[in-house]
Amino acid sequence: MWGRLRSDLTKALVSEFRTWAKLETMQRVMQELPRVYVTRQVPPDGMKILKQSGMCHIEQWDSDDPVPRQELLKQVSGIDGLLCVLTEKIDAELLDAAGPKLKVVSTMSVGYDHLSLDELRKRGIRVGYTPDVLTNAVAELTISLLLATSRRIVEAADEAKNGGWGTWRTMWLCGYELPHSTVGILGLGRIGVAIAERLKPFGVQKFIYTDVGPRPELANKIEAEYVPLDVLAKESDFLIVCCALTAETQEICNSSMFSKMKNTAIFINTSRGGVVNQDDLYKALSSGQIAGAGLDVTVPEPLPTSHPLFKLKNCTILPHIASATYSTRNAMSALAANNLLAALKDEAMPKELKL
Repeated sequence: MWGRLRSDLTKALVSEFRTWAKLETMQRVMQELPRVYVTRQVPPDGMKILKQSGMCHIEQWDSDDPVPRQELLKQVSGIDGLLCVLTEKIDAELLDAAGPKLKVVSTMSVGYDHLSLDELRKRGIRVGYTPDVLTNAVAELTISLLLATSRRIVEAADEAKNGGWGTWRTMWLCGYELPHSTVGILGLGRIGVAIAERLKPFGVQKFIYTDVGPRPELANKIEAEYVPLDVLAKESDFLIVCCALTAETQEICNSSMFSKMKNTAIFINTSRGGVVNQDDLYKALSSGQIAGAGLDVTVPEPLPTSHPLFKLKNCTILPHIASATYSTRNAMSALAANNLLAALKDEAMPKELKL
């Protein structure tokens, strides 16, 4: 009997020791893996890729709301990789807090105005971003916003819901249509081309564009003519902003531009809020200088509900949802994850921003 008890006890101790040793080994391996911090609850495809890679120790701010700045500065200390979204400002302060081990910043966005590129370049930190995968979704939303604004759909829905719908009236809620129009594109890239391709079947007569210079390869796809900004403003019936936010494009859409536009023109911005001087836009809309505006992006975001633009019937404002489809957001998170893993392995990223 005592022999059997000793045998059982020995087996239990051996089993316990093996479990302890296994846990200790796992803990040691985890400590040796590159540390990655994910600043938000991101779509599942990206997290699945990171977890199944088995090549990094993942820490995450597991919330749909932004990580508080002080918490972010604390959590990034000693990390090797950072997967962020456009609400996080990646500047010298954060990079100092992260320290010298940081090899890569992978942003789940096509825009990168939230990244201090000079600081990243100076420190030799690689940057991944997510162009291309959101082109279709942004183009689709841009056209939806254009139609909603030009045909006054939000205003009409409010009238129907709130009792403003009376007898049929000949000129009530009339808007502007696309056939025989001139569409101007400020910043002709992949998204601008995708928008134009989708607008062609509506009977648009002419596409014009302004950029840092002519872009014939892209322009030829949609038979678009390169023009200076003043001409873009004067001739466009619908002016769509697709440019990146840079020092050159900061508030490029201002009183000077609006004053040259037709009083029947519709202004659409799905790029970045900072390209528009919102005070000037408000004056242009409230005075009837232009007919209407549709915005998916603002400064700040979210725009306070007390902002005067919300009081205008001819201004449609959306909460930055251009890429908000299930498939696109998952594709963005997957690309951001693959960018990050490639950089940790010192390999070519699928989409690297060359600094």
